Amino acid sequence: MSDTSEMVRFSRVLKKYGDHVVLRDLDFTVAPGEFVTLIGPSGSGKTTILRLLMTLERVDGGTIHVGGECLTHLERDGKLVPANEKHLRRMRRRIGMVFQQFNLFPNMDVMQNITEAPIRALGLSRGEAEARAVDLLEMVGLSDKAKEHPSRLSGGQQQRVAIARALAMRPEIVLLDEVTSALDPELVAGVLKLLKDIASTTNITFLCVTHEMQFARDVSDRVMMFDQGQIIESAPPEELFTAPSHPRTQEFLHAVVDRA
Repeated sequence: MSDTSEMVRFSRVLKKYGDHVVLRDLDFTVAPGEFVTLIGPSGSGKTTILRLLMTLERVDGGTIHVGGECLTHLERDGKLVPANEKHLRRMRRRIGMVFQQFNLFPNMDVMQNITEAPIRALGLSRGEAEARAVDLLEMVGLSDKAKEHPSRLSGGQQQRVAIARALAMRPEIVLLDEVTSALDPELVAGVLKLLKDIASTTNITFLCVTHEMQFARDVSDRVMMFDQGQIIESAPPEELFTAPSHPRTQEFLHAVVDRA
């Protein structure tokens, strides 16, 4: 049965590479329109959560639901079986992802980068896709860059194009993977402000992995501390950053503050 109070549900999700367990019986939910940020030590598997949602990886156990519908499995003869490519492709349209390294197509201009997926995956006409792209370029402050190629844009501008490209698919969920880590420090604030504005003016559900603690504090509805394959603490940002209850969260935040 669909649960409209949950946009994302991980249920006892297991992910391993060989003998190395990355996610261990992972359980959490994200509500529609909620902005949830994952923090934790590097290499702990936070990005794996996003990759599973994007179906770039498959679970080794458990299930993932998106909008009340199972992402990872299909029901056949009363049993759950791994989802086929047709099902994954359909579900993937509900999810957008903004990567750490932009991943723009270098041989296409900005307009083509934003319109390619809506035309191919959603069946939009070129005119419809370009009208949508014009609105998005205005939103991200790049109306004058539609005919530029990525190589002629700054890192911050490329990341804004990547955000517009993700939004062009009208996703229910947007995944953000360390979206500022490849940017020069002076460009970070502008991209974070843009994401904060989008989060506050749309009903899109966001799941974000970041090392920018101030951003997590400013924009998140909830912050989840991730360590050794599990969520060990989940709380509103003011609570988690000012009075974390778990010793590992306290240790991690002290280390992050000391490095800053």
